[in-house]
Amino acid sequence: MNLPSVIEQLEAIAPLNLAEDWDNVGLLINPLHLRDVKKILLTIDLTEAVADEAIARDADLIVAYHPILFRPANRLNASNAYDRTVMKLIQNNIAVYSPHTALDAVIGGVNDWLADGVGEGEVSVLRPIPGSDAGQGRLVELKTPVKIKTLTQRVKKHLGLKNLRLAEAAEADRPVQTVALCAGAGTDAFKGVTADCYLTGEMSHHNVLAATLGGSHVILCEHTNTERGYLPTLGRILGKALGAGVEIGVSAKDADPLQIH
Repeated sequence: MNLPSVIEQLEAIAPLNLAEDWDNVGLLINPLHLRDVKKILLTIDLTEAVADEAIARDADLIVAYHPILFRPANRLNASNAYDRTVMKLIQNNIAVYSPHTALDAVIGGVNDWLADGVGEGEVSVLRPIPGSDAGQGRLVELKTPVKIKTLTQRVKKHLGLKNLRLAEAAEADRPVQTVALCAGAGTDAFKGVTADCYLTGEMSHHNVLAATLGGSHVILCEHTNTERGYLPTLGRILGKALGAGVEIGVSAKDADPLQIH
C-alpha cells in the first residue's frame, strides 16, 4: 500500500482536527524516495533505540504517538542523540507519522482505553470538542463504588504495572464512584472538574496536594505508562483498516524512561 493511502487510514482513525492547537500531528517525515508501506512500527516515544530497531526491522513507516519533531530545529548535529535520530530516519527513507492528542480525543482512542481499566460505569468526555462527540479526558461514574485500594489494583492490572504512585485524600476509606482521567499529563483536563479520584500519568506536587486537600485521591502511573498499553489496540484497528498486506508491530525498545528501583 502506498504511503498516502496509509495516511488516509490513519487520519480516519484519529482525525487531525481533534488534536490540540499546540500539537504537531500528522506526517512529520515524508521521505524523498517514497516506497510502498509493507512494515509499520508503533511506538510511544521515537528514541534513537527505536529508530535503530525500525531500521533493523526494515520498517517503512513509524507511527510515533509523541511527535519527534515538535519545536523548530535550527540545525542538526550528529553528536546530538535527538538530531541523530532524525537524520537516521531521513537517511533510511523511513516515514514518521504522529497522531498524539487526536488519538487521545477520539472516541475509542487512548483515553477510552484508559477508562476501560477503572471498572464498569458511564463514561463521558471531560473537555468536549465543539461539534464533536470527542474531546480530551474522560469522567467515569462507576456502576458500583469501590475502595481506593480496589481501584489501584484495577489500574495496575490494566496497565501491566507492579507499582504506581497514590496520594490519598484525608477520608481514605470513602468509596470512589467518580474517576476523572487523562492519559499523559492531566492537569489541564482536570481544571474545574470534581471527582473522587484523578487518574493520570503525571501531576505537579502542588496540584496533587490541592487535589487531596479538596477531598480527592490521585493516582499517578508515570506519563507514558498511561499510553503505551494502547499500542496493541491501535495495531489491531490499523491492521483491520489496511488489510493483510501490511505487517504491523509494536516496538520492543520503547519504554518509560522512569523506572522504580
